[in-house]
Amino acid sequence: MARILVVNSNTTEGVTRRIAAVAEAAAPPGARVETVTAPFGLPLIVTRADWLVAGPATLAALQAARGRFDAAVVACFGDPGVEAAKELFDVPVLGISEAAFHAAALLGRRFGIVSFTAALRPMFEDCLERSGLAPRCAGFRMGPAFAGDPSRVAEERRDLLRELVRRSVEEDGAEAVILAGGPLAGVAAALQPESPVPLVDGTVAGVRLAAALAGMAPSRRTPRPRALTGYAPGLEALYASLTPSPGNARP
Repeated sequence: MARILVVNSNTTEGVTRRIAAVAEAAAPPGARVETVTAPFGLPLIVTRADWLVAGPATLAALQAARGRFDAAVVACFGDPGVEAAKELFDVPVLGISEAAFHAAALLGRRFGIVSFTAALRPMFEDCLERSGLAPRCAGFRMGPAFAGDPSRVAEERRDLLRELVRRSVEEDGAEAVILAGGPLAGVAAALQPESPVPLVDGTVAGVRLAAALAGMAPSRRTPRPRALTGYAPGLEALYASLTPSPGNARP
């Protein structure tokens, strides 16, 4: 039975509850899902600066649950800390951005990305570029600035998101559309009956891919344990506990 850890990289418990409900419903038979909130950080991850802050918080959450999961999903679009986690942990770790991009690319030749605020776009573009799938993207459709409760944005902007999906399909030619963002977990399923193309939920894609990858341990590239100072104790312990891979051990 695969044990999947899902990490909300922001500190809003209402968002964690939303993600948890969707993640548990998406888990295949026999898989067990545990969803946790970042131990420190910001209530919503929006900018590149936020993304950098969220990386250590995500790693701290993963370290705190170490030994309790066979694969992990970082449920924050932009995937903060995911590249580092792939090096530092001996189980598969993936982000909902990369999961959504790959799922959408399998469902249509070109996919659109829809989210609740345009402030997210630079971070999303960076993540899309890292995925190697930027040429498959039909474009972004994003809402105006948002300063409300992240746990309520899915409800408050449901009509806007529906219209952005329509424009992505009709004006941009998207053959699949991603509803991008942890706080939007569950929106794709709610809007799917009204859409002529597949709508992709990053949390759903992430959990299902994590279940498929559980047991496929990535190669660890970190060369040796090192003394990390000035960070949360869990992160310092993580660096101290690293085991060098055979090709990277000191002579």
